Amino acid sequence: MTGEPFSCVPAWHEPTWPLAAAEARQLAAASTFSGVSLGASVHLPDATAYLAPGVTLGPNQRFVCVIGAFDGLHAGHRALIAQAAGDARARNLPLALVTFDPDPSEVLSTRPPERLLSDADRVRSLALSGADAILVHRFTPELAALPYDRYVTEVLGGILSPAAIHVGEDFRFGSGGAGTVTAMAALGEKRGFDVFGHALVTAEGSPVSATRVRGLLGEGKVEKAAELLLRHHFLGGRIVHGRGEGTSFGFPTANVELDGRDCLPANGVYACLAIIDGRVWPAAVNVGAPPSFDVAAHPMLEANLVGFSGDVYGEDARVVFLRHLRASRRFDSLAELESAVLGNIQWVRENVGEECVGVVA
Repeated sequence: MTGEPFSCVPAWHEPTWPLAAAEARQLAAASTFSGVSLGASVHLPDATAYLAPGVTLGPNQRFVCVIGAFDGLHAGHRALIAQAAGDARARNLPLALVTFDPDPSEVLSTRPPERLLSDADRVRSLALSGADAILVHRFTPELAALPYDRYVTEVLGGILSPAAIHVGEDFRFGSGGAGTVTAMAALGEKRGFDVFGHALVTAEGSPVSATRVRGLLGEGKVEKAAELLLRHHFLGGRIVHGRGEGTSFGFPTANVELDGRDCLPANGVYACLAIIDGRVWPAAVNVGAPPSFDVAAHPMLEANLVGFSGDVYGEDARVVFLRHLRASRRFDSLAELESAVLGNIQWVRENVGEECVGVVA
């Protein structure tokens, strides 16, 4: 690859309140990987590869490889990819990012953690790196049971020839998790490739990890989570008919139906950007079933769209979480609820925008 990885992505910075329309549009685009091109796709047995122009695969084609699940593509993942990219440039070899679909935790665990990105968005996020190849293996119980040495030599080695493999220092894979950095390095000495286990990136004294990001989101700390993700967390889903209370209060509401595997922030109200049909709208978003209504509902997103009018039922939406406004609470009357909701919307109007702030791909 040429250039630094993720060079097409604006450098992370905290939002400047109140947001200018251009900054809001940029935040929405960068957080949701808008306009990303995956390149040419090559369908292989139990894998799909996305290749940059001029890149080819083959058991004799040498690559510098990075292997990981990359859920969330947080700061630690980006640092790992950057280190591997430097190695690839030094060797004058292409860079390949190797990942799995679904995330291995969904196969290996009876209670997998909530995911920070859908499988499709995880691959799209990797494309931002500018890597020459993205290799997505279908993760199955059979692949999980395969010894690590057979995976490297037979499965990965049947597609490309690794000159070097880069992973995090705590990485393990293969049957029984036997594929540690030490074990793979010993294999590499026999097979002619280098192995690098990189130290984990830390923030405020603790490693940056998907688990830590999930914990922050679970506490409603979407701004702290954004610092580790180097982008704002977002959720996507289909807009469906809801209870209708928002409309009766005089403002349009989009109820976004989510995948049950997604990682939701804590119940409460957030200042957000909602992307619908490419247009970016300021929104006050409620997460969870509002406690003022005695409804046993699956957690959902209820987005009050600022400046919007029209019918969006059946449309896909992506909701970008910018700031926590308040915790979920029960109100004693509809009038009290309406006052609180209008207050949330007023904050969004004053700090995020009063109308559509732009268009993204």
